[in-house]
Amino acid sequence: MLARVQSYLLQGIDALPCEVEIDLDNTAMSRRTIVGLPDAAVMESLERVDSAIGNSGYPIARGHLVINLAPADKKKEGPVYDLPIAVGLLATSGVIRPEPDGIDPRRFLFAGELALDGRVRPVKGVIALASLARSEGMHGVVVPHENEAEAAVVEGIDVYGVRTLAEVVGLIAGQIEREPAAGPDVARLLEEAEADIDFADVRGQEAVKRAMVIAAAGGHNIVGL
Repeated sequence: MLARVQSYLLQGIDALPCEVEIDLDNTAMSRRTIVGLPDAAVMESLERVDSAIGNSGYPIARGHLVINLAPADKKKEGPVYDLPIAVGLLATSGVIRPEPDGIDPRRFLFAGELALDGRVRPVKGVIALASLARSEGMHGVVVPHENEAEAAVVEGIDVYGVRTLAEVVGLIAGQIEREPAAGPDVARLLEEAEADIDFADVRGQEAVKRAMVIAAAGGHNIVGL
């Protein structure tokens, strides 16, 4: 049984597509392998995923399991693959079956760290993930609830923030009715901000800040910067 779930990998501040392929032979002797240049956090993901799946009330996959993180020549780092691996395993086990009323997992990017009890913890690079989903023509992203507002900054895609693995299963199966997260009202947030906006609060981005100062000094528009 083979499942494919779409995720991402970070190179600097840029996100690149990463396909999580899961091949399960439940007739073979139990053995588990992750390939595709995973770091230690990725290698440990199966222990977190198994506990999260079991503690969420779903069957744990048994048999010869191979997980491939493609492209194979790019290093994969961090716990972001916990959620896509779990979704793939549940798909191979028949727990996840896309339904007309749910979201199509083939058209979404998934990312999130799993706690042992099935909670979904926040990850880094979610804006880059959402931008990648839009550029790749995907419908949207499924991310930890704490990252929902961050991902919703990117327009043109659906953003679903989830708190647990069970919520992800419910979204795909159409058992949970939920509207995608709304993007932030930046103008209102700026109006309601209690503190003045100060470039001193921005870390790095020296070239951009200098360009804006020069534009302001000359009374120029900065839209094109």
